Amino acid sequence: MIDLKAFAGLASTELGAFADKPTTLTAGQQEASSMLWVSDDGATKIGVWECTPGRFTADRTAAGEYCHIISGRASVSNADGSGSLDIGPGDLLVLPQGWTGEWEIREHMRKLFVISASGKA
Repeated sequence: MIDLKAFAGLASTELGAFADKPTTLTAGQQEASSMLWVSDDGATKIGVWECTPGRFTADRTAAGEYCHIISGRASVSNADGSGSLDIGPGDLLVLPQGWTGEWEIREHMRKLFVISASGKA
C-alpha cells in the first residue's frame, strides 16, 4: 500500500533551532530547517529551510535541488561566473545535479526544497 502525504501551511511550518551556516561567507549567518519527507532509499528529501541575510557557497554535485521560494529575496550565481538569477516569493529555482555556486540572501528567506540524487554524481 502507498502511504499518501500532503503538507500544508509551509509558511508557518515549525523549524529546528537556528545554527551557524557552515558554508557562509558572512559572519553570523544562520539557517534552520525541518525535513518533511525522505524516500525509502534516501535519494529524495523534501523540507522547509530558512536563512538569514548573507552570502554562502553551495555544492549540488551529488544531488540536484528544486527550490520553491516562500518568502524573502536572494541572488544565485554560478561558480564559473556564467550566470546569475534574482529570486523571490513564488519563484521556482532549479539547481541541477552538478551545479556549484553562491547564494546571496538579501531578505530573510524561507523555501520549500526537494533534493534528488540521480545516482550520476
